[in-house]
Amino acid sequence: MSPVWQIFLDEIARSQDAGRKVEFWWRDDDAARPDPALSRLIALAQASSVPLALAVVPMQAEKEIFENLGPFVSVLQHGTDHANRAAPGEKKTEFAAAELPAEALARLSAARRQLETLAGKHFVPVLAPPWNRLPKPLAQQLAGAGFRGLSQYGARTAADAFPGLRQVNTHVDIIAWRTGRAFVGTEEALRAATAHLAAKRAKTADPGEATGWLSHHAVHDEAAWEFLERLFESTCRLPAVAWRRAEELFHIS
Repeated sequence: MSPVWQIFLDEIARSQDAGRKVEFWWRDDDAARPDPALSRLIALAQASSVPLALAVVPMQAEKEIFENLGPFVSVLQHGTDHANRAAPGEKKTEFAAAELPAEALARLSAARRQLETLAGKHFVPVLAPPWNRLPKPLAQQLAGAGFRGLSQYGARTAADAFPGLRQVNTHVDIIAWRTGRAFVGTEEALRAATAHLAAKRAKTADPGEATGWLSHHAVHDEAAWEFLERLFESTCRLPAVAWRRAEELFHIS
């Protein structure tokens, strides 16, 4: 076993020794159309029995992707159309700071209704905004538009981000977006996961937030697939680890 895997597993063992459960969850972004990568993703969730929170772009979604999701897949809302509306000098975002919250909420509500119709029982009213960016004035009004949760990237500051809105983020992105859009590498992925687990143990990050793994099936190379397979195989057999469904984490029955 390589040192980086051992360090990761040792951190899990520390939680076990302290009588704490290590909670993981898995979110995959940018689903919209049926393709071999999406089929492989869903098959991996099924084969490993690991719950998958599939973030779907509502206005691009084709109904065929919802036909064979199986029991391990929940559907989150990935914005509305995944269009970059950033102003010059602003980082990529579907929800530009200059857009009126009322206009953005109208788009989100319409997209939510469409996605809920398509996804049926798999739908969970949680927003995972494209590029993980959302202006605070808009986030404050999500609950009034029918959303129960928000998922972005990085350690959260509070479980209840705003009244009626629970936040559970991801913390390990397995894609290196700035250097080739390929697998970030085993060492970097496990280092990020270990760092979040250690921060929770030290209470410099919210101890109650599950560590979130973020994937993007459409750009996975073979190394990314192999890493996920090994991650699931290595952790699912550990009594200290629980892979959680989105419904559990966002308190949605």
